[in-house]
Amino acid sequence: MPFYRRGSKGPEVERIQARLKELGYYRGPVDGDFGGGTESAVKLFQKAKRLTIDGIVGQQSWTLLFAEEIPPPAILQKSLAYRCLALTGTFETNAPVPDCFAGLSGDFDGQGISFGVLQWNLGQGSLQPLLAEMNRKHPKRLRELLHNNYPLFVTFLKADRAEQIAWARSVQDPIRHTIFEPWRGLLKGLGRMPEFQEIEAAHAETIYQSAQKLCRSYKLWSERAVALMFDIVVQNGSISNIVRAQILHDCEKIDPNLDEEETEVARMTIIANRRAEAANPRWVEDVRARKLCCARGAGRVHGTEIDLEGQYGIGLREASMKERGGIR
Repeated sequence: MPFYRRGSKGPEVERIQARLKELGYYRGPVDGDFGGGTESAVKLFQKAKRLTIDGIVGQQSWTLLFAEEIPPPAILQKSLAYRCLALTGTFETNAPVPDCFAGLSGDFDGQGISFGVLQWNLGQGSLQPLLAEMNRKHPKRLRELLHNNYPLFVTFLKADRAEQIAWARSVQDPIRHTIFEPWRGLLKGLGRMPEFQEIEAAHAETIYQSAQKLCRSYKLWSERAVALMFDIVVQNGSISNIVRAQILHDCEKIDPNLDEEETEVARMTIIANRRAEAANPRWVEDVRARKLCCARGAGRVHGTEIDLEGQYGIGLREASMKERGGIR
């Protein structure tokens, strides 16, 4: 049965927050992020209704809030490709679907601006193609968003990369790397447009196919494995030949008496640790937390409890390694 608790994200959480606010139990933002404030409000509601005070919105709490059956998260109706995109997008932006599609960060890593669900950036040249495609396919929508800033945007697209990064640095705080208005709001608005979200999803499709290929290469078969490999391709780019050799060597030591699921988890755990240990020392533990969360099905990432099955419908079930048709 579905339930919503600290760490849950999405439109269902927004409904919970809005209803608790309407009833006077919640005073925080209606942002779709089930954090400590939402949990506290749920406990107050449960106490008032003489329910078990656990801070979890299960069937009883949901029925008393909305007088209806508790629905499964809407994201469970999406393809595995979309669910993997949402999971990694949440890791990348610390925002739930759909807000993760408008994730925005400044030059803290020397990349100028990073934007979107997978934090495409100017420094590596990965963001410019998405912006150019939006301008090519939906110029009217961009003009409606940008107004008198549209000519500057077009000029920006035509500039070389060094000029683009220089401009990006000119519209943000040089210490905190927060984007100044109006560009912060304009970019956030762009990321919330369905047309741009479709472009983001299309550009993530090749990453998903790479993740499937990696799963086949390491003899992995589960949904969690696809999520793990998708996150590796996004955050780390690839698995080097040296790391691959280390992984295969470690996999030879897996107990042959383990069943199929236990073997899958053991392989994923080896991959998670080996890829993390090959990362920049500054980011090793961040990489490890994300990868082990995927491998084990749950974990704490950036201070938030993540449950792959409960929140994203990503389980230790067989996944198609030839899924096509776009991320939807």
